[in-house]
Amino acid sequence: MRKVALVLSICLIAASAILFVGRGLNLGIDFLGGVLLEVKTSGPADMSGMRNKIGTLDLGDVSLQEFGSNDTVLIRVQRQEGGDDAQKIAVDRIKEVLAGSIVEYRRTEFVGPTVGAELKEAAIWAVLAAVGAILLYIWFRFEWQFGVGAIVALTHDVLSTIGLFALLQLEFNVATVAAILTIAGYSINDTVVVYDRVRENLRRYKTTPLIELFNRSINETLSRTVMTSVTTLLALLALFIFGGEVIRGFTIALIWGVFVGTYSSIALAVPLLVYLKIDRRALTEDEEEAEQEAGA
Repeated sequence: MRKVALVLSICLIAASAILFVGRGLNLGIDFLGGVLLEVKTSGPADMSGMRNKIGTLDLGDVSLQEFGSNDTVLIRVQRQEGGDDAQKIAVDRIKEVLAGSIVEYRRTEFVGPTVGAELKEAAIWAVLAAVGAILLYIWFRFEWQFGVGAIVALTHDVLSTIGLFALLQLEFNVATVAAILTIAGYSINDTVVVYDRVRENLRRYKTTPLIELFNRSINETLSRTVMTSVTTLLALLALFIFGGEVIRGFTIALIWGVFVGTYSSIALAVPLLVYLKIDRRALTEDEEEAEQEAGA
């Protein structure tokens, strides 16, 4: 099934790239800067009425969205010109114009444009550094073919997660970056387990055809992979159901990451080795040298 999986993965990456370019990410206040208010209304929120009232204040770009229930609303306002005092004045004006319909202000956050730009840059470097460190680890632990396969699978997982956020327009913030880094670690852990078994079997079954050997390796580690994924999903589903809206995007990213990470370890990372032409003689020579050193 490697050809089917390869086509599916290519389509998934292509769709993620198209969504990222076409729709973009719904960047959170962490990256954009501005003012964020989480409010609770006395009943189902009148979104259009609230939007019209805030629109009369001429505060620039304003967005409203329901947050978990129909009586909770997230209000995002672009950063106002001036310092912190200007942001506080904007919040006071919003509170004044919405007076009477709001029963509770649950959260108020201010993020400056400089901080947002620094967080965006730091997030990009964090992801690149993680992928680079994983590449070096795999490169030193295995042969270069394994390193290439692992990085392709890892890049597939990261890009597909970004595509999911672009598709669903979930808020992309610092917590989401943490989720992507967690997905990278989870995915590479699965891949390393399967690769270890592949390398063991390459040395044990020196004449077995590669495709048969890869199938054997995947099947021998499949129960471990499935049990790990299922137990992780149980914890994530509990977070998704009971964790609330604040961590909803983070949890969705991790749930998707478990699925796509498990898939890429089985259906992408190992099948890619078929096309990368592993040198079985080199593995055998390494093993013989190790045995001679041990005997000496």
